[in-house]
Amino acid sequence: MDTSDPDITFDENGYCNHCTRALAEKSTLWFPNEEGEKKLKAIVDKIKIQRKGNDYDCIIGLSGGVDSSFLAYKAVQYGLKPLVVHVDCGWNSELAVKNIENIVKYLNLELHTYVVNWEEMKDLQLAFFRSNVANQDIPQDHAIFAALYKFAVKNNVSYVLNGSNFATESILPVSWGYNALDYRQIKGIYKAFGNKKMKTYPHVTFFQRYVYFTFIKKMRVLKMLNYLPYDKEKAIKIMSDELGWRYYGGKHHESRFTKFFQAHFLPAKFGYDKRRSHLSSLIVSGFMTREQALKEMKKEIYSPQELEDDIQYIAKKLDITPEELKNIISNGKNKTYKDYPNNEQLFSVGINIRNALRKLTNK
Repeated sequence: MDTSDPDITFDENGYCNHCTRALAEKSTLWFPNEEGEKKLKAIVDKIKIQRKGNDYDCIIGLSGGVDSSFLAYKAVQYGLKPLVVHVDCGWNSELAVKNIENIVKYLNLELHTYVVNWEEMKDLQLAFFRSNVANQDIPQDHAIFAALYKFAVKNNVSYVLNGSNFATESILPVSWGYNALDYRQIKGIYKAFGNKKMKTYPHVTFFQRYVYFTFIKKMRVLKMLNYLPYDKEKAIKIMSDELGWRYYGGKHHESRFTKFFQAHFLPAKFGYDKRRSHLSSLIVSGFMTREQALKEMKKEIYSPQELEDDIQYIAKKLDITPEELKNIISNGKNKTYKDYPNNEQLFSVGINIRNALRKLTNK
C-alpha cells in the first residue's frame, strides 16, 4: 500500500496500518487448518439439520468469478443444497456467462437469474458518474445484495453463503470507496443527477438490512472460504480441470464494467490502484512476497487499444459519447461520499449494536 490512501499511516518499521490490522486479525478471521475444518463441519451439520426436508439449505450469489464459483464448488462438496442465483446487472463478460453455465452444469445445480431493469440501472450508473464519487460499483453491488436477500426471503432460506474472504480481501481502504448498502446515498445521488423514477431497482434500507433480515428473518451469513485453506491459484486450477471454468484476468473482472472501473476509472481519476489492496491481501495471507507483488504492479493494466475498445463499449451502453465519459474522468471535480446524503453514522451505530447483540446471544 502507498499514500494514495489519504488515511494510511506507517509505523517505525514501515508497516502500514492496514497490514498491521490485517495481521492482528488473521488468526481470528481465517482458519486454513484443522480447526477451520472442524468449525466448518459443525456449521454445515447444523445447517443440514435445520434445513432437513427443504429443497435448499442455503443461497449463493454466483457471478462467474473465482470466489463465488469456488464457493459453489465447496458447498456441493460439503453436501449442501444451495439455491443458486445470478443477478444480471447488464455487464457480464462472455467468460462470466460461460463460467456460470459450466458451474451449474457440472455441479448439477439449478440456476435462477434475476435481471435488473437495464433502463433504471443505466440511468443510476450515469448519475453516479456525474456525481464524481469514487465507488462507481455501488449501483451494481447494492442491486446484487438486495436481489439476493429478497430471493432468499421469498424461498424461505435463511443461510447466505458469501464468497467474501480474508485470504484475498483483507485489505481495502475505506477512503477508496463507500458502503454499497447505504440506500440513502443512492437516493441522494440519483435525486441530484438521475432523470427517471426508479420503480423496480432492487434495494434495501438500513432497517431491512440490520433489523428485518437479521432479527425478523434470522438470516445468517456464512463466509465459508474463511474456514478453508483458500488458495486462489489452486482454486482456479481445480475449477479449470474439473468444471471447464476459465479465468478472465483480474479480480472482479468478470464484470466488464467493474474491470473498467477498477483498472481505469479509479487509477486515472483518483489515483487509486486496487491492485495494491488485492496484492497486499495476498502478501498478508502468505501467498505472495512483497517483491512478487511489486513485479506484478509493473504490468500494464490495459493495452491502449483494449482501453479504447472498453471506453467505446461502455459509453455506447450508457447512451453517452466516449468524449463525455472521458471528460467525466479527466475534468470532473472529484467528490467523496461525504459530499452527498449518507447514513454513515447510522451504519456505524447499527453495526456496533448488531455485533453486541450477537455476542450476547452467541450467534
